[in-house]
Amino acid sequence: MRTVLCLAIVMLLFCGCGERQHAEMKQGDWLGKLYLMDDQILPFNFKLTKNGDAYFMEVYNANEVVTIDEISVDADSIHIKMPVFEGYIAGRFGESSITGDFIKESLKRVVPFKATYGKKPRFEQLRPAEVNVSGIWEAEFSANTEDSYMAKGIFTQNGDKVTGTFRTTTGDYRYLEGVVDADSLKLSTFDGAHAFLFAASISDSTLNGTFYSGNHFKEPFTGKRNEAFELPDEDSLTYLKEGFDRLEFSFPDASGKNVSLSDTQFKDKAVVVQIMGTWCPNCLDETKFLVEYLEQHDHPDFQVVALAFEYAKTPEKAFEGISRLRERIGVPYPILLAQFGTSNKVKANEKLPMLNHVLSYPTTIFLDKSGAVRKIHTGFNGPATGSKYTEFKKEFGDFVEVLLSE
Repeated sequence: MRTVLCLAIVMLLFCGCGERQHAEMKQGDWLGKLYLMDDQILPFNFKLTKNGDAYFMEVYNANEVVTIDEISVDADSIHIKMPVFEGYIAGRFGESSITGDFIKESLKRVVPFKATYGKKPRFEQLRPAEVNVSGIWEAEFSANTEDSYMAKGIFTQNGDKVTGTFRTTTGDYRYLEGVVDADSLKLSTFDGAHAFLFAASISDSTLNGTFYSGNHFKEPFTGKRNEAFELPDEDSLTYLKEGFDRLEFSFPDASGKNVSLSDTQFKDKAVVVQIMGTWCPNCLDETKFLVEYLEQHDHPDFQVVALAFEYAKTPEKAFEGISRLRERIGVPYPILLAQFGTSNKVKANEKLPMLNHVLSYPTTIFLDKSGAVRKIHTGFNGPATGSKYTEFKKEFGDFVEVLLSE
């Protein structure tokens, strides 16, 4: 009898372990939440599907869909690798839940994460919207500090739902989605790198709120309606310092070979130099644009070269990120490692001392066939900015044509 009982217990334990090893997450709509400082929660919607043994994830931010195809599971453990970027989500899962952390190892940042199965609104709304925020807002972040900066809020509200973005002199905050709850505005985005939350009260056509980036940074912001507001010209912010008439650099490619503008591949050609980082979503937007442009305009007298400023701690790790970007996006042009260990802009300026500053990732420098700097464009207005992105694409193409015609 004792032997039979022991065998039964062993069989039950074996079956239980088997169930854990073959646990499956439900397919369909999920709601993810990142837990930030001040007890704030950053929500985002995603869809989970399965093809064979492989899971796939689609994260939704307004009109953006971020596809994640590197998801590994082992028993009840899960690892979700973000596309292109270094970050990942690691944790444990059940049929209808995932619990873990969003991790960026090089920056030593960890944000608690939870997700639950089911089609749920992005933000919990307690009361109907009492105001409509559609339109243009003149915003200021970190007012009355040395770090203050202006931004242009561009919002569209349908019912209680809001989409839009903030444009700044260094680029846009990409696709934001949220809700107006009575007299409160809540917006969020999660794209695998950015984890942004904006929470503001609305009163007399003004905004007063806080911007959270992950759980490591926050700053206040204010805003007022101003349909005529515009940011400074992106082509006027970065320039060559007095005494310099050329852009010069020599940085290694993945093979260890130093590349400079005096090399044969750039001689007598119009060149675009992209200052960027593989960790930077705005840089990714610009890289996708450049790849698309080159596919449609394959001209022998036009070249692009990127200078990567990476926060990865070693050159090997930095080149891993560069290689990942090249493979995932299909980048055909050289990407050189200009800096590793930090993306600090002051340090970056030391690598390019002829510039008055490195204000933004990305920054785009246009050289004519003689090597002279003809224009420097600071920041990038990506597809989330709508008409501004369309305007940029036309201006870029027109200016390259001018350089090629000379």
